[in-house]
Amino acid sequence: MKFRNVRSSILNGRMNFISMILFATLLTLNSGCSNSNQILVSDVNELNQAIKDAKPGDKIVLKNGNWKDAELLINAKGTPEDPIIITAQEKGKVFLTGLSNLRISGEYVEVSGLVFKDGYTPTSEVISFREKKGVYANHCRLTECVIDNFNNPERENTELWVALYGKNNRVDHCYFTGKRSNGVTFAIRMVDEACRNNNHQIDHNYFGYRQNLGSNGGETMRLGTSHYSLSTCGANVEANYFEYCDGEHEIISNKSCGNTFKNNTFFKCRGTLTFRHGHDNTAEGNFFIGNGKDHTGGIRIINERNKAINNYFYNLKGYRFRGALVIMNGIYNSPINRYNQVIGGVFSNNTFVNCDHVQLCAGSDSERTAPPIDSKIENNVFYHDSKDNIFTVYDDISGISFSNNYINTGVKPLLKDGFTVVDMKLVENESGFLFPVSDQIKNAGCSLSSPVATKENTGVTWYPIVNEELTFDNGKVIKIEPGLNSLFDAVESSEPGDIIILAKGEYVNSKVLSIKHPLTIKSEKEKEASILSEKNNMFQIENGGALKLIGVKISGSESPDMAGNSIISTSKYSMNRNYKLIVENCDIEDLTVNHSFDFLRIYKSTFADSIVFRNCNFLNVSGNIASLDKETDDLGIYNAEYVVYENCTFKNIGGVILNLYRGGTDESTFGPILKFVNNKVFNSGKNKRNKIGCSLYLHGVQWAKIDSCNFIDSAPIKLNLSKDEPIIKFSNINIYPKVSIISNSNEFSLINLTHKKQ
Repeated sequence: MKFRNVRSSILNGRMNFISMILFATLLTLNSGCSNSNQILVSDVNELNQAIKDAKPGDKIVLKNGNWKDAELLINAKGTPEDPIIITAQEKGKVFLTGLSNLRISGEYVEVSGLVFKDGYTPTSEVISFREKKGVYANHCRLTECVIDNFNNPERENTELWVALYGKNNRVDHCYFTGKRSNGVTFAIRMVDEACRNNNHQIDHNYFGYRQNLGSNGGETMRLGTSHYSLSTCGANVEANYFEYCDGEHEIISNKSCGNTFKNNTFFKCRGTLTFRHGHDNTAEGNFFIGNGKDHTGGIRIINERNKAINNYFYNLKGYRFRGALVIMNGIYNSPINRYNQVIGGVFSNNTFVNCDHVQLCAGSDSERTAPPIDSKIENNVFYHDSKDNIFTVYDDISGISFSNNYINTGVKPLLKDGFTVVDMKLVENESGFLFPVSDQIKNAGCSLSSPVATKENTGVTWYPIVNEELTFDNGKVIKIEPGLNSLFDAVESSEPGDIIILAKGEYVNSKVLSIKHPLTIKSEKEKEASILSEKNNMFQIENGGALKLIGVKISGSESPDMAGNSIISTSKYSMNRNYKLIVENCDIEDLTVNHSFDFLRIYKSTFADSIVFRNCNFLNVSGNIASLDKETDDLGIYNAEYVVYENCTFKNIGGVILNLYRGGTDESTFGPILKFVNNKVFNSGKNKRNKIGCSLYLHGVQWAKIDSCNFIDSAPIKLNLSKDEPIIKFSNINIYPKVSIISNSNEFSLINLTHKKQ
């Protein structure tokens, strides 16, 4: 081991006699050691110099602390026996914050122990395995690093967290959580020949919470792009743990050839492992655990000679493109960016337990007319204890051969041949998974001998895993009395999850109530506390905020005499964190001081996980209750995932009760999803300023239940339905008079529609 500080003293003529003796002794002791250095660096300039001087076997140590606005470039060449190591002085105590990023290039370089948080990349990639175009990393490794909520504040700005270029690189034992802006969390970039046939290894990483993006571009992992999808990638994705990765349909989007996905665990992730483009890919030994969460899926197959073998699927509830197993229809002579026909697919020795949907020839339409051919579904076990029909066929399945598949009694076989009905029981194995067993099952189902990827054996051990969900009612209870700005003061001093209890009386606010974290505001006795505001917004939900109102009365009588007031507003700026709004057992009245007084007003680049109105009364509102229509570029982007209106009454509403809009034809999202039940609408939607001219407007909604509702003396209901995907159910609707239902499609069920006055 060389000691540079001592050597520097000699060169500068400042070494005393004792130091000379010490240096000679160290040289003697070190004469048989490897010619390597350990260099402690304190800033980017020192790091750059250390890298410039680095030799194989050197270890460059970043000093503990906050490295703000640090753009690190590691361009060095080690050897297989002596890589150059760049690491933290203590793992987890070197933080890259502000406008920071990391570029790795050269050969046999290993980077470890770094944490990216409290900032975002000034470029398009946080960690990139290249210096610039054409200058890539090869045989390099990223291990035990963390990226935690390192997001551009602009939700729709595209950035990647990890971009793999070059060949033979490895990313392992890292922790990635909280990706919120547009763009893939982890991507293999195959931009030229130097990045193909790459043999990358991605293993033992923990991919944590990724919120619903509400648009395309929310994949957790992508291998290749459609442009290069017929080129071989050859990556191995093994023993990784994916938890709550809900960005979009495709948890992993495979867009290249020759990749292997093995022994990974997908826990409560919406979407599927999708073989979107490319041939000769294999998914083997993976666990897909839905635990009853909606939209949880397994594997979706497109293209040629792709395989799904020896996988375990449990309690998955996704349908259509999010089923447990989805085999797509393709397009004859497909363009490279569309859907190649499934040819030579093999789907064998998989086990399905309480999975609701197996979809064959999914996506069949006037364009996707090429059904699967030369494919096999064999030696699989399908068990469901509460659903008898789990198979859906959308087109010709004669090109698929079925053999030695088993289903339990109570489940309808897909075909007479190829499926055997047997009595099964569920038995828990040593890892805690339930497997259907029967003496009659022969050589079918999965046999998983490799260790299961878990939280404990993936990621890092020195950084906490944090629940990223917005959670109400887990904080302290704050009781307050009426008074000017007493509620404002309580909100300002509150902490996440707190519950503010309002005593009887009026709460007048001369300031906007800024909601910066999950907060509940509740009347001590239902509807005995009234909230009024002298500002044009009463509540403003900021980035990271969520609001629950229970049992309060809200009036607009003290609001300023100006157009465009609102009771609740989102931030006017981009919110890269999804919010929640719940309003229950509340009375809202007299939002009429001027025109266009809305109850909820939202802005572009904001997204609600859920908006819920339950057991509420809305009386005399000059504007809209909720117009969720600010993404009008028709790119498949929308403003709210779950919208619930239940047991509410609306009287004299000038604008729309609800405008729920999702434009475009993109198929990568889950919602919007609407439940509109047991509501009464009177004399609403007829204000001349209501430009869409209806009381309820649904555009591109993917699932809606509208049941047991009255529409009396109100503007029409209008539907604009996307093709194929939406499920829209109308039932028990009473309308009177001249309240019409206008739709661009007949593809929804309309049950028990009556025209009578209530």
